[in-house]
Amino acid sequence: MSSSSSGVNHNPVEYVHSISQAGRLLPSASQWKTNSNYDSLPSPYSKSFEYELLISDKKYFNRFLCISVTVVLLIVAIVLLVHFLPHKNQRHGRSKNLTLALSQALLFFDAQKSGNYPSNSPVKFRGDSGLQDGDSVPGGLVGGFYDSGNNIKFSFTTAYTITLLSWTVIEYHQKYSEIGELDHVKDIIRWGSDYLLQVFVPPNSSSDSITIYSQARYVYIQVGGDNDRNCWQRPEDMSYTRPVSSCNSTASDLAGEIVAALSAASIVFEEDNAYSKQLVETAEILFKASTKNDMDHGQGTYTSSETCGGQARMFYSSSGFKDELLWGGTWLFFATGNNSYLQYAMDHFRAAEEEETMSEKGIFSWNNKLTANLILMARILYFRDLGFPFGEGLGSSSNATNLLICSYLSQESFDRTSGGLILLNPDDHDGPIKFAATASFLSKLYSDYLELQLRSGIKCNSDDFSLEMLRNFARSQVNYILGDNPRKMSYMVGFGNHYPTHVHHRAASIPWDGRSYSCQEGERWLQSKDQNPNILYGAMVSGPDNFENFLNERDQPRFTQPSLASNAGLVAALVALHDSNVFSLGIDPNGIFQKIDSP
Repeated sequence: MSSSSSGVNHNPVEYVHSISQAGRLLPSASQWKTNSNYDSLPSPYSKSFEYELLISDKKYFNRFLCISVTVVLLIVAIVLLVHFLPHKNQRHGRSKNLTLALSQALLFFDAQKSGNYPSNSPVKFRGDSGLQDGDSVPGGLVGGFYDSGNNIKFSFTTAYTITLLSWTVIEYHQKYSEIGELDHVKDIIRWGSDYLLQVFVPPNSSSDSITIYSQARYVYIQVGGDNDRNCWQRPEDMSYTRPVSSCNSTASDLAGEIVAALSAASIVFEEDNAYSKQLVETAEILFKASTKNDMDHGQGTYTSSETCGGQARMFYSSSGFKDELLWGGTWLFFATGNNSYLQYAMDHFRAAEEEETMSEKGIFSWNNKLTANLILMARILYFRDLGFPFGEGLGSSSNATNLLICSYLSQESFDRTSGGLILLNPDDHDGPIKFAATASFLSKLYSDYLELQLRSGIKCNSDDFSLEMLRNFARSQVNYILGDNPRKMSYMVGFGNHYPTHVHHRAASIPWDGRSYSCQEGERWLQSKDQNPNILYGAMVSGPDNFENFLNERDQPRFTQPSLASNAGLVAALVALHDSNVFSLGIDPNGIFQKIDSP
């Protein structure tokens, strides 16, 4: 982000006395100019006085000074004590070292890098891998990230991860900078966006068809032969073939998420004009191709096609595509300032709501972008009210956002575990903490929007929730993940004294000792009862089930496997909750609007 997008406001402070329905600040009546000349009239009273101070007894004067100084120091001590002592009404304190947690959470993405591995990486048990990926397609597919504990690269979750991380940088680049992690997170984003540029092949002069590569490598179903599912092997040791899966324009959800990722990343890298332009121009081409809906260009989910996402279905089965397309349109609006993209998002929002499944309501994840899109639309209303024809739709989004955040806090819409973790999708079998992390992020982010609007909280039906209640909820979910839970276990590897030591992860579980291990040799590391020889710092595992059960076992991925998408949500929550300096919230209210003219 450029220095012009910092969260510090250098304009003169303007007093306010009310807030309009659109959330804009109105000038204070105390600042209005008048024609009165009263201030220029001389006062009939003198404004200067002379006093003569006589000290008759130095002993009593010194005693007075000592008592005065003691009282002042006592008052200061009491104030500091009250400030720093934990408050009894806060179940989850603020004692977690979020700077350390955020730095470690970013390390996980370094551990997942594929391709020519950076020599200066802080993760020392990784090296070059996947250098033949996509050797059968123009340009190849070297790079990107391995998705989780396996050696598969999914374009869908990579794109979601880059969109979310880019969003956090756009909002909180000041916080990243303060703790020395801005260049680090931007490097992660660029690693992913470079790969996404490779997976999309635009139309050419002879054909208007497109190609999107959704997966490398393809997972074989038939028995026999080494592949990413049946081979427990470090990515550096892979010797089996790694074909890719390809899609066309009917993979609407995949296309929409890649559009969102490239658009958001273009804002992050706005200072690099050439690269930012390449990202946004590619996003526009892909959006145009994927939003065509005629006889020659159908729309659908990428996992509904066998050749495109048939194998991804067992990992990331997509339930719809309309939310990704409006998500992509919204981010293209921010990246270009073109109102037609926002109009597309608003025109298709109701259809996306109808497509949303009951189990996905209230969730922000790789499979559902509606909740996050509501937050973004409310953001537009609060800080760039565009007026007609967007006013009514943006106002509805603001109301719906309030209802969403209220549902997190009311404890009537969603159950909690005995330790206080929100259960947004009780039927999901891969652990609830990934959804709790993104709910934490949205709650804290929205509270920051409201504070910048000088609002004290939100009201939903008969419930009133203050900003502090929003933040306490957000903090409680992250603190649970970091160890404030019945097991007193941090579900982020390497944080605290008690964390998972048998992570379901090939590279972390096999020694980095200069030897290559075959699939057969690697199998013994999967079955070993020893702790992982390499600590996968910052990896948030799947975590406990709805009843606080957790098995710290490598062959139980439903408990011990991390993933790109989950860790992106954790990073988002951590940076949102991280305290900035005392003069700022650490959020940039205008950086996302660089391309958008004020109304």
